[in-house]
Amino acid sequence: MLSSPVAAALARRNVHYGWAVVGVTFLTMLVSAGAVGAPGVLLLPLQREFGWSTAEISVALAIRLLLFGLMGPFAAALINRYGVKRMVLASLTVVSSGLLLSLAMREVWHLILLWGFVVGFGTGLTAMVLGATIATRWFTRRRGLAVGLLTASSATGQLVFMPLLSMLTQQMGWRAALALLCVLLGVAALAVLALMRDRPADLGLAAYGEDDAPAAPPPPAGSVAAAALGALRDAARTRVFWMLFATFFICGASTNGLIQTHLIPLCVDFGVPEVRAAGLLALMGIFDFVGTVASGWLSDRYDNRWLLFWYYGLRGLSLLFLPYSDFTFYGLSLFAVFYGLDWIATVPPTVRLTAERFGRERANLVFGWVFAGHQIGAACAAFGAGYARSTLDTYLPAFFIAGLLCLGAAALVPALGRRPTPAG
Repeated sequence: MLSSPVAAALARRNVHYGWAVVGVTFLTMLVSAGAVGAPGVLLLPLQREFGWSTAEISVALAIRLLLFGLMGPFAAALINRYGVKRMVLASLTVVSSGLLLSLAMREVWHLILLWGFVVGFGTGLTAMVLGATIATRWFTRRRGLAVGLLTASSATGQLVFMPLLSMLTQQMGWRAALALLCVLLGVAALAVLALMRDRPADLGLAAYGEDDAPAAPPPPAGSVAAAALGALRDAARTRVFWMLFATFFICGASTNGLIQTHLIPLCVDFGVPEVRAAGLLALMGIFDFVGTVASGWLSDRYDNRWLLFWYYGLRGLSLLFLPYSDFTFYGLSLFAVFYGLDWIATVPPTVRLTAERFGRERANLVFGWVFAGHQIGAACAAFGAGYARSTLDTYLPAFFIAGLLCLGAAALVPALGRRPTPAG
């Protein structure tokens, strides 16, 4: 018997409640991603108002990205212990608090504390493991599609919000942009309160694609740290884990840490106005949404190793092309299309490979460690590209290096081998 009026109403229409959970998670990750991506728009306004260097601001951004990743496996353990709803609400509260306090910042250490540590910790409380958790708990069939939708919400939120935030910043100042983000985070929190459930068993349902509704497992024994570190200890004994970790390190270095953080300042260096450069990121976001959802659909049907081969290869070629685009409208548009299609299309195949090799109940914990590699790469790129700009007066070496790393990842993934264990 369904204990939720919404679940009962959806059941009468033959719609599984898992899709409602995907919907509210989509909204939450979309808005949270706007908070994660905001510094890419606000870097130049902060430089103009406070005189901080690119390298100084990049320290805060690198810390935020690093915490966002390193919190991943512990976030998965916290979700397993305390539930999805509680941890999502805690995350939204911490991020909103950090953004609100930053409206009054005046010193660079304020930026490092609030945007680096507070926002990094808050976003890390759910990180990318939220989408992996929802998909693996609520779906057996269409799991790849669910991961694709949730991943697309995260990446697209980081990109699509940028033109709006850029226009608000130019017309009303960067504080107005942050205030808007705080309001949207509040809306997401209300949706979570109303609709989020931890597991299908909470409503007497089976996961989508299964016939039986098993009872919810008891909270894991032991501490949160022990659960996270235990998953790392077991996974680290396998070659598959380290290959996924290495390729996701390269994924982070070539996306969040580089493009999201430094593409707008790079374009400004070549005479492209800030709002137009932010629009370029929005165009990427549109193509990313298509590409990542398609990637989820493809990951349910084809060998995920070869999907990753093509994604990393095409991303590497697009990054190597960018310096030769002459930063014209047509050159940048071509880059936006090809790069945007696989901005973060790598996530659905990586989540599926993780679930196949390590099982459903530990998938979010192991993926949390794999995602930590992603964010370590992002932090390295965020700081490294900023340091290159401050010392060499150009971002281009960072983009060339990222392109070559992507080609290396494309060469690595076919060696993963096909030896999955049942996902249960």
